[in-house]
Amino acid sequence: MDLVCYNQEIHHLPYIQRDFWRKKVRMNPFCPSISALEQGRVSNRTMEELNDVWHSMNDEELMWRASMVPQIKKYPFNRIPRVAFLFLTRGRLPLAPLWEMFFKGHKGLFSIYIHTSPDFNYEPPPSSVFYKRRIPSQAVQWGRSTMIDAERRLLANALLDISNERFILLSESCIPLFNFTTIYTYLTNSDQSFLGSFDDPRKIGRGRYNKRMYPNITLFDWRKGSQWFEIHRELAVKIVSDVLYYPVFKNHCVPPCYMDEHYLPTLVNKVCPGLTSNRSVTWVDWSAGGSHPMTFLKKDVTEEFLKSVGSELNCSYNGKMSSICFLFGRKFHPSTLQPLLRIAPKLLGFDQID
Repeated sequence: MDLVCYNQEIHHLPYIQRDFWRKKVRMNPFCPSISALEQGRVSNRTMEELNDVWHSMNDEELMWRASMVPQIKKYPFNRIPRVAFLFLTRGRLPLAPLWEMFFKGHKGLFSIYIHTSPDFNYEPPPSSVFYKRRIPSQAVQWGRSTMIDAERRLLANALLDISNERFILLSESCIPLFNFTTIYTYLTNSDQSFLGSFDDPRKIGRGRYNKRMYPNITLFDWRKGSQWFEIHRELAVKIVSDVLYYPVFKNHCVPPCYMDEHYLPTLVNKVCPGLTSNRSVTWVDWSAGGSHPMTFLKKDVTEEFLKSVGSELNCSYNGKMSSICFLFGRKFHPSTLQPLLRIAPKLLGFDQID
């Protein structure tokens, strides 16, 4: 598959639905016209308010509002689809300078949402793409239902912006493997989501099924997959709208059953198996064995290494074979930042940061 990639910068502000969901602005959504914005008639103060994703909704209200779908399919404005980058982190993003380089020059084609530890208070400078992109967050425990709560929270917040069409879950150890234009084109031109969902007959697959889940979820329904997904809007709405299967998992999928490995793969298999390609676009290295993938250090990051990531595979993309199967990689240690910043402009075609 050949991707035609081009650089472009969008100078308008897509329709923002978020203010409609704020408790203080229920019935008066803000919708500046493209021409007004281009002529500079939208104040800096208004732009700063629109950039802030903080709100006072609880999870129940958030999921309810995010599950709403317009019944009129034709948009009454020029909607340019955006890709929502959902960062699930514990604190700072150690590789943020690399992501700043990745996003530079593509304003209007992406949005960012960050879920952190609730006691994390750092705010990046106003010049950063991560400024005021932290959503109301709660504590997360690895392997527990709180992990899925955080993922659903990220999706729901991103769904409040009607311009967001694709949704990517990332961790603080993730890096892009291509430039923004290539990734944007790949995702927005795809007719499916990218979420792994497969039947694993082993103890770490079917062996984690709990019979108490029956009859809502049977062993025949049970699936496993990577936590790190990339999905389209239709599937994102189905995930935040689920009130049938989520409680079953929360009550009966406890370690050694891990919700982040089974809930979404099983949900997709139950309600919409045709919406996903059954693969992830986030590359990890499991060759060392164990319960966690390999972590890459500063010494590992070379131009040759980055060229080789995922290059040995071919996969299906829109019904045809493609040599591009992975768009992101993990787990990259904070020490890899400097070699990544040095290599990325040349290898990945990133723009240099001024």
